[in-house]
Amino acid sequence: MVGWVSGYRPPAAPHNFFVWQVAVSSAARGQRLASRMIDALLARPEQDGVTHLTTTITDDNDASWALFQGLARKWGAPLEKTARFEREAHFAGAHATEWQARIGPLTPKGRPQQEDI
Repeated sequence: MVGWVSGYRPPAAPHNFFVWQVAVSSAARGQRLASRMIDALLARPEQDGVTHLTTTITDDNDASWALFQGLARKWGAPLEKTARFEREAHFAGAHATEWQARIGPLTPKGRPQQEDI
């Protein structure tokens, strides 16, 4: 296995696709695999109706920020950053703040299509 993306559509917000985890083998980095996997997920007919992609990222995760900022640019959609789980309030200072990155709304023009994958 060289790459993995896990995510789901929260039942309370089915128009969102939440990316839980992205992993790419060091042997496959630099080939835009993470971006291509997320595009392939969103291009599936089962994801019709998804208007936003969300995830949480710590400030020091430069690779994840680059991935999600690049997706927003490619899709022509804004990326909004808000605190989701704060260091003190949620982690008693033991873990960095998790920021929610929310891309959207995804328009039909900007949304990944099956034929583009």
